[in-house]
Amino acid sequence: MIRFRIPLGRLARQYHHQAPPQRFDILYFGRDEFSCRVFEELYSATDVWQNLLIATQPDQMIGRKREVLSVSPLKTLGHKLNLPVTTIPHVRSELKTWTPPSPFYPLAGTLPPSNHLLLTASFGRILPVSLLSLFRPTHTLNVHPSALPAYRGPAPIQRAILNGERDTAVCIIEMKRQGGIDAGDILGRVPIPIPPSTAYGPLRDTLAQKGGELLVSVLRSVLRGTDKRVPQNPLTPTTPHAPFIIPSDSQPNFARETAEDVVRRHLALSHHKPLTTYFPAATRTVQIHDPSVFAPSNANTGNGIDAQTVVGSQPGSARYHGRLRSILVRCAQGSVLCVPTLKSEFRSLVPAKSWWVGIQPHLKEPDGSILFTNTPPSHSA
Repeated sequence: MIRFRIPLGRLARQYHHQAPPQRFDILYFGRDEFSCRVFEELYSATDVWQNLLIATQPDQMIGRKREVLSVSPLKTLGHKLNLPVTTIPHVRSELKTWTPPSPFYPLAGTLPPSNHLLLTASFGRILPVSLLSLFRPTHTLNVHPSALPAYRGPAPIQRAILNGERDTAVCIIEMKRQGGIDAGDILGRVPIPIPPSTAYGPLRDTLAQKGGELLVSVLRSVLRGTDKRVPQNPLTPTTPHAPFIIPSDSQPNFARETAEDVVRRHLALSHHKPLTTYFPAATRTVQIHDPSVFAPSNANTGNGIDAQTVVGSQPGSARYHGRLRSILVRCAQGSVLCVPTLKSEFRSLVPAKSWWVGIQPHLKEPDGSILFTNTPPSHSA
């Protein structure tokens, strides 16, 4: 038997000249500022992709009279970067039969290419199995801003702030074709603290940047074949969820919520819709802007102010405070909310003093206060 010896140096050179893994062709689904920030991190990582295509939601008219055109921020970013952008159908059910652009279309009798990748980040739609099936099961990934399995659902950032969480995370997960929304195996996780008084916008931006960086790291590990996928922990009866934000979420209940609770509600939701309460005596709604927790020491009175003397003991009772230039509102557990600006229905946003002066005397309680409730008035003024 004749044996051939290959010098170690030649083996090393052969290994060194092996073709690198084929970079990904990526179809990226998203829409809002979160998906844009993630996409910017991905776009900068040219070592992981060779083609980037954006799929986003179509333009739509919004507003009371449908007079304002809403354009996907991701669409605007894609055009700025000279990347191809496609839009999904207006009608949700038509997404099941929608054909994505080349090269991500079905080829009968063939497996999806190994370098085709589907990514989503804050897309706002559930992708049907017919679309996911155009990619390999391991090649459909989502960037989710929560410490999964906690806060599965469409509003994880808002719900974490509303619930007073002090920590969250961003995860890269597989998109399962069965087993529930946001339930896929985790490829990467980065914990993120939630500092006190953090609003939705800054926390969203932090999670998006960290999520983009994590996504790039995960994709590099997938190309090297070193990625690890860990099943999520099982759900428990106490696992918090993140359902859609609905209009009633913007309506504080002063009898049940402390002033701190109401401020958190403002921090979580005011980017989308101001907090709204009701002034039944005037049969109108009132928006609350920039609220804070009232502290007696803020009144500069030396010995402070007894909050019950200021606004009374009934939840929702409110009165103007001259030194603070704010409306003070009684909340649960003896706490008081401080509101510097308000907007009545069909009126302009004004400082608290102007708003208070505009209240007719007969609309006030016998003690000179007014009453806010979470019960809609019988009709609008």
